[in-house]
Amino acid sequence: MDVRVGDIITLKKSHPCGSNRWQVLRIGADFRLRCMGCGHEIMSPRSNIERFIRKIEREAQ
Repeated sequence: MDVRVGDIITLKKSHPCGSNRWQVLRIGADFRLRCMGCGHEIMSPRSNIERFIRKIEREAQ
């Protein structure tokens, strides 16, 4: 899956704040994500995140 730092991803499951959009801050064996609703940051294994991705939004370059 082609996910890059700075992308906004939409996940199937929502955060407790109600938002399901996350900004990608770090990529590797795990992802560091920031919730676009409340700003909370999480780190989760790559396999868990890739399973729940619905849409990837990339800024036009």
